[in-house]
Amino acid sequence: MSIESILSQIDAEIARLTQVRKLLASSGSSSLTAKTAKTKAAPAKAHKRTLSAEARKRIADAQKLRWAAQKAGPKKIS
Repeated sequence: MSIESILSQIDAEIARLTQVRKLLASSGSSSLTAKTAKTKAAPAKAHKRTLSAEARKRIADAQKLRWAAQKAGPKKIS
Protein backbone atom coordinates (compact mmCIF):
# COMPACT_ATOMS: atom_id res chain seq x y z
CA MET A 1 0.00 0.00 0.00
CA SER A 2 1.21 3.42 -0.79
CA ILE A 3 1.22 6.29 1.67
CA GLU A 4 -1.35 8.14 -0.44
CA SER A 5 -3.86 5.29 -0.24
CA ILE A 6 -3.36 4.96 3.52
CA LEU A 7 -3.92 8.69 3.98
CA SER A 8 -7.07 8.61 1.84
CA GLN A 9 -8.46 5.72 3.89
CA ILE A 10 -7.72 7.61 7.13
CA ASP A 11 -9.46 10.71 5.75
CA ALA A 12 -12.49 8.64 4.76
CA GLU A 13 -12.64 7.09 8.23
CA ILE A 14 -12.38 10.51 9.89
CA ALA A 15 -15.21 11.81 7.69
CA ARG A 16 -17.37 8.81 8.57
CA LEU A 17 -16.70 9.16 12.30
CA THR A 18 -17.42 12.90 12.18
CA GLN A 19 -20.75 12.22 10.52
CA VAL A 20 -21.65 9.58 13.11
CA ARG A 21 -20.67 11.93 15.95
CA LYS A 22 -22.88 14.71 14.57
CA LEU A 23 -25.76 12.29 14.25
CA LEU A 24 -25.36 11.07 17.83
CA ALA A 25 -24.90 14.57 19.23
CA SER A 26 -28.02 15.93 17.55
CA SER A 27 -30.57 13.17 18.02
CA GLY A 28 -29.25 10.51 20.35
CA SER A 29 -27.91 12.55 23.25
CA SER A 30 -31.29 13.36 24.82
CA SER A 31 -32.46 9.77 24.69
CA LEU A 32 -29.16 8.52 26.10
CA THR A 33 -29.32 10.99 28.96
CA ALA A 34 -32.86 10.01 29.82
CA LYS A 35 -31.96 6.35 29.63
CA THR A 36 -28.98 6.66 31.99
CA ALA A 37 -30.97 8.83 34.40
CA LYS A 38 -33.51 6.03 34.77
CA THR A 39 -30.91 3.33 35.38
CA LYS A 40 -28.93 5.22 38.04
CA ALA A 41 -31.01 5.08 41.18
CA ALA A 42 -30.12 7.04 44.29
CA PRO A 43 -28.16 4.93 46.76
CA ALA A 44 -30.06 3.80 49.82
CA LYS A 45 -29.27 5.57 53.07
CA ALA A 46 -26.88 3.62 55.23
CA HIS A 47 -28.18 2.57 58.60
CA LYS A 48 -26.52 4.64 61.31
CA ARG A 49 -24.79 2.45 63.85
CA THR A 50 -24.89 3.19 67.53
CA LEU A 51 -22.09 2.38 69.93
CA SER A 52 -22.48 1.51 73.56
CA ALA A 53 -20.90 3.77 76.15
CA GLU A 54 -18.35 1.05 76.87
CA ALA A 55 -17.33 0.81 73.21
CA ARG A 56 -16.99 4.61 72.93
CA LYS A 57 -14.77 4.62 76.03
CA ARG A 58 -12.52 1.87 74.62
CA ILE A 59 -12.14 3.79 71.36
CA ALA A 60 -11.42 7.05 73.21
CA ASP A 61 -8.82 5.38 75.43
CA ALA A 62 -7.11 3.78 72.43
CA GLN A 63 -7.00 7.12 70.62
CA LYS A 64 -5.51 8.83 73.67
CA LEU A 65 -2.78 6.18 73.73
CA ARG A 66 -2.05 6.81 70.04
CA TRP A 67 -1.87 10.57 70.65
CA ALA A 68 0.51 10.04 73.58
CA ALA A 69 2.74 7.80 71.48
CA GLN A 70 2.77 10.36 68.68
CA LYS A 71 3.60 13.16 71.09
CA ALA A 72 6.43 11.14 72.66
CA GLY A 73 8.10 10.74 69.26
CA PRO A 74 9.89 7.77 67.75
CA LYS A 75 11.68 5.32 70.02
CA LYS A 76 15.44 5.58 70.02
CA ILE A 77 17.39 2.39 69.41
CA SER A 78 20.77 2.29 71.14
